[in-house]
Amino acid sequence: MVYYTKSVSETEAVGRELANEFLRRGARRGFIAMRGEMGVGKTAFVRGFAGAFGILRVKSPTYTIVNEYTGDGGVHIYHFDMYRISDGDDLYSTGYEDYISRDGFCIAEWSENVTEYLPSDRVVVTISRTDDGDGRKIEITGGDF
Repeated sequence: MVYYTKSVSETEAVGRELANEFLRRGARRGFIAMRGEMGVGKTAFVRGFAGAFGILRVKSPTYTIVNEYTGDGGVHIYHFDMYRISDGDDLYSTGYEDYISRDGFCIAEWSENVTEYLPSDRVVVTISRTDDGDGRKIEITGGDF
């Protein structure tokens, strides 16, 4: 699926749409690998995804590595920032293995830094700037999307 957005709120809406698709399928867990350069809207997308579960405050996990949120119906979201993760030891020191084995949605920004450790059934969300620089192209692949 490919979407084009012109604002933060439109990018958030695409995140909500993906969450709603998981809900329609009855999924209570999943892994979303986020890709895109700094400032392109990855956290805005996550904010929209989390909003579908009633989570209204989402912040970038840049310095905490992972933020945990609990939404409506007890749905858990584990929001990772892999920007500073340089190897498997760094990754596993975050408790990564435990998080991905739990019920809930793991969403990893900068997932390209840890590709070899990502689950094979992941959904990949790639966000890039459009040619005019103001818009965004959002590509969602994997997981039968």
